Amino acid sequence: MAHIVIMGAGIGGTPLAYEMQEKIGNGHKVTLISESENFHFVPSNPWVGVKWRDRRDIEFPIRPYLEKKGIVFISGGVKRVHPEQNRLELNDGQSVDYDFLVIATGPKLAFDEIEGLGPHGGYTQSICHVDHAMKSQDAWESFVQNPGPIVVGAVQGASCFGPAYEYAFIMETDLRRRKIRDRVPMTFVTSEPYIGHLGLGGVGDSKGMLESAMRERHIKWICNAKVTKIEAGKMFVTEFDDMGKEKTTHELPFAYSMMLPAFKGVDAVFGIEGLTNPRGFILIDEHQRNPKYKNIYSVGVCVAIPPVEKTPVPIGTPKTGYMIESMVTATAHNIYAELNGLAPTSKATWNAVCLADFGDSGIAFVAIPQIPPRNVNWFSEGKWVHFAKVAFEKYFIRKLKKGSCEPIYEEVVMKAIGVDKLK
Repeated sequence: MAHIVIMGAGIGGTPLAYEMQEKIGNGHKVTLISESENFHFVPSNPWVGVKWRDRRDIEFPIRPYLEKKGIVFISGGVKRVHPEQNRLELNDGQSVDYDFLVIATGPKLAFDEIEGLGPHGGYTQSICHVDHAMKSQDAWESFVQNPGPIVVGAVQGASCFGPAYEYAFIMETDLRRRKIRDRVPMTFVTSEPYIGHLGLGGVGDSKGMLESAMRERHIKWICNAKVTKIEAGKMFVTEFDDMGKEKTTHELPFAYSMMLPAFKGVDAVFGIEGLTNPRGFILIDEHQRNPKYKNIYSVGVCVAIPPVEKTPVPIGTPKTGYMIESMVTATAHNIYAELNGLAPTSKATWNAVCLADFGDSGIAFVAIPQIPPRNVNWFSEGKWVHFAKVAFEKYFIRKLKKGSCEPIYEEVVMKAIGVDKLK
């Protein structure tokens, strides 16, 4: 009997546990290890930050649903991976041996790389985790009682820009509904070379559409921006030109700020030679398998993917939901193949798909493949995106409670863009 262990119970690890268990039946053992007893739906965090959702709307205990499917669940987290020994050292001192390991932890949030950044001892909010989003919610409730300037965006090294745009527009919508928008100057600060780059070199007319949406909503922006430090109520930003030369500096006052941090690999894997790159992301081949430790696979945000292109200020490449779903399926198929004495052959479809809510409308984009030139370069805006994201949130949570591993992104995208198959 083989033991397949999955580190991380997020939007990659949890569906993988279900899919793996479904494929192997009762002949092998699947264990899912998380730092928490709860699953929370990360894409809804921007709504939590302005109190459009509460914690209980997007978070629930995952153990009973996993155990109902015969999956072993361990909460408490992994302190260190010992790949030479095929062993995990847990935070409580126990050890778990594995035959196959899948690392699906997501990232470590690198707030410490910029002085004053983040909700833990810093001066900015975060929506990267439900705990952060709840803290942001409290700060937002105080802010709207005494409004002032907002600075929102993503710092240098960030790789997931969609939530920054979402949160900016959601805040703007909430302020209009409260009839205090006229009292709140808003500035979007991003390490992207231009609005709508998204870490993908742009998708369709993302630049024009997002710039237009910001102008319409009176949101100013600064691109090629490096945040040097943050103090109480003030952000220091250096703006670079397209050649990477310093252009100007800004001291931006704020009464409320949310800045997405750069990502790193989690402590449990950081610095393991052959397993991770210098930032701690997991090195994989075309089959999601680590080249050195061939019984270790990885899916999701913790996977090492090089930037799409060189930019004046460093940025990363996003891993969208459809890409993660595709990684999960490929990994399940490949481990199943190895259990049956076959070589892994399945490959993830590294396409980028995103639904970004604006509060009362939204944008959707599809990039196939993710890195240009592309076969599909599709971008759309409209109220339908807002309703589609609400529906997707409810569907995904219901799916996990049912213990289903049914893929959804590809079907949704095929209908949206009118194709029979994504390639």
